[in-house]
Amino acid sequence: MIRTRSSHSAESRLRRLGPLVLPGVWGAVAVTWKLACPLAQQPGLPMRIATSAVFFSVGTGLVLGIRRGLARELEGMRAIAHAAQRVVLRPLPPRLDGLALAAAQLSASRGAEVGGDLYEAAATPYGVRLLIGDARGHGLAALGAVAAVLGSFREAAHDEPELGGVLRRLDRALARHLRDRALDEHPAGGSAEPAHPAAEEFVTLLLLEIRPDGSVHALNCGHPGPYRLGCRAETLPAGDPLPPLGAFPLPAELTPYACVLLRPGEVLLLHTDGAEDARDSAGRFFPLDAVLADAVREAPISPAALVERVHTALLRHTGGRLADDVALLVVRNDRVRVPAQPAEPGLRRTRPAPYPG
Repeated sequence: MIRTRSSHSAESRLRRLGPLVLPGVWGAVAVTWKLACPLAQQPGLPMRIATSAVFFSVGTGLVLGIRRGLARELEGMRAIAHAAQRVVLRPLPPRLDGLALAAAQLSASRGAEVGGDLYEAAATPYGVRLLIGDARGHGLAALGAVAAVLGSFREAAHDEPELGGVLRRLDRALARHLRDRALDEHPAGGSAEPAHPAAEEFVTLLLLEIRPDGSVHALNCGHPGPYRLGCRAETLPAGDPLPPLGAFPLPAELTPYACVLLRPGEVLLLHTDGAEDARDSAGRFFPLDAVLADAVREAPISPAALVERVHTALLRHTGGRLADDVALLVVRNDRVRVPAQPAEPGLRRTRPAPYPG
């Protein structure tokens, strides 16, 4: 049996009105009793007290019924929002191609699990590709840009052999989203310099590729660089920063930067700027480097435990009041050895170029 939209909406309206039926009937009986019953017309304090008690009970029932109905509807909306948020920013698998992963986000918007930050990981024929980014703004207002970039990455990461090709796909997807949003907000158009929020949106992001030999290559669009945790915690250069997506056109050539050789057991931590910019009540910045240095001294490092450790320290530092979303993505190289690269027949094997750090 196929249910039409009108029948479904009528059923939902009846379900919302259900808690009000009994108080409504009770109120109708009370009004009828007051207007039509001769006993209720008699003067005197006892009768006024009885009438007041009846109407007070009716009012209390109506308020409780409305409150119960609103609570049920709010709970349903929360469940729908939770499911939608998990589709946009879905949980990462614990392992990808010999790498251990963990990621999570803290949203600055109360009650939201997804905001302006984004992350994703994909095992591709070209290596494990990682994405972390930060859309302008925070909370649900930035969710459209997040969905556009993540949706494009999930396809482009597998289709594009070059990391630069992936970044160009992300840039085009964001441009389409901003263009469509601008048309929705101002369908008349006619302005060369549109003065609406979509014209000022952009996304900073860090795109990494961890190849089978452990080499890490990056394209950085105005995003904080990653940390490497090995013998110590250190920040890694991610090349000359490109402009954030949506702010300016990408350059004609996109050459990934060779960041580091990630050895077995070493950890990369990717983060959004909300982690380093968070402040306490006295205005002091969150000491992310000190927290990571403490984590290194307690090796071996579990990616999930490291995410939990940083989030706990961050909430303690800010008193639970975040001014911006914070996303973390942690990767540990669990490969037993770095695979050797086969030499072509007739050619001597040469040593790879050294990586910074």
